[in-house]
Amino acid sequence: MDKSDKIIVGISIGDLNGIGIEVILKTFKDKRMLDFCTPVLFGSTKVISYHKKALGIEIPVHGITSMNQVNHSKINVLNIWKEEVALELGKATKISGEYAAKSLASAVEHLKEKKIDVLLTAPINKENIQSDTFNFPGHTEYLEAELEGKSLMILMTDKLRIGLITGHIPISKVAESITPELIKGKVETMYNSLISDFGINKPKIAVLALNPHCGDKGVIGKEDDEIIKPTIAEIKKTGKLVFGPYAADGFFGSETYKQFDGVLATYHDQGLAPFKALSFGKGVNFTAGLNGIRTSPDHGTGYDIAGKNLANSSSFSEALFTAIQVFKARSEYTELIKNPLKVR
Repeated sequence: MDKSDKIIVGISIGDLNGIGIEVILKTFKDKRMLDFCTPVLFGSTKVISYHKKALGIEIPVHGITSMNQVNHSKINVLNIWKEEVALELGKATKISGEYAAKSLASAVEHLKEKKIDVLLTAPINKENIQSDTFNFPGHTEYLEAELEGKSLMILMTDKLRIGLITGHIPISKVAESITPELIKGKVETMYNSLISDFGINKPKIAVLALNPHCGDKGVIGKEDDEIIKPTIAEIKKTGKLVFGPYAADGFFGSETYKQFDGVLATYHDQGLAPFKALSFGKGVNFTAGLNGIRTSPDHGTGYDIAGKNLANSSSFSEALFTAIQVFKARSEYTELIKNPLKVR
């Protein structure tokens, strides 16, 4: 199949001792996946072969040293290192973090150069990946530094999209980080993404409260009354359908989230705890707001089951389909705004 017919999905292989390579192999064990895209794994055929043998997964891969050698009907492995790498499945080692960073850096560079269409990232360990060249709390912050735009982490399924106003920061820093400017920026990013990446013409967005019971009129905190409410009112004047703040417990308990196209949580666990309770294993992490498309599964490195052939690839498969769908939607939107008279 010609390249023009296939979306090239670049895949960073994540922590070499985790379950990333396992869920990648299991996803593409279904040969029909190659009808939807051309996968390019950034790593080494030696590492992939080690995992195949450890897991007992027989699946052919096509080793290449240049994107010019990509075969659009095979699983391509771009060899970005030649040396042997010491693997210890299930253990967080400095080496596994170092090579996870190499895989990610190469994949992102190829995304920037438009040699791949989308980026799909397998899980990293946020501690052992740290180095002089990778000094970030996670993928999202690294990608924002490398790509153009302002990032927004969105955890999503078909029925629920939760973005984070603050990301990987200590809970003690959350309240002081919530500013009108930050809220406006995250609403803008989510609003634009819902339109361009998901084809929702007039998106409805809910904003969650920072404090329990929305602060109970200042009894349990003033931020909701003094910062969040006035900012939402100001945003509404621009015509955007933004509502809140909503107390998070009742919002999810009453399934109010089903009335909205997107939800903005004020901090990490406020959004991710209910999301994973509702959707774990089927969710996708999508980085909105950047000029490159990136998705990942909603789970971590899974050291406890690494090498045991127990990992579920459902979330990784969903991340793959989401990346493809977003690429198509964004491409269509780009064409539409180039031709404003064209009917959608």
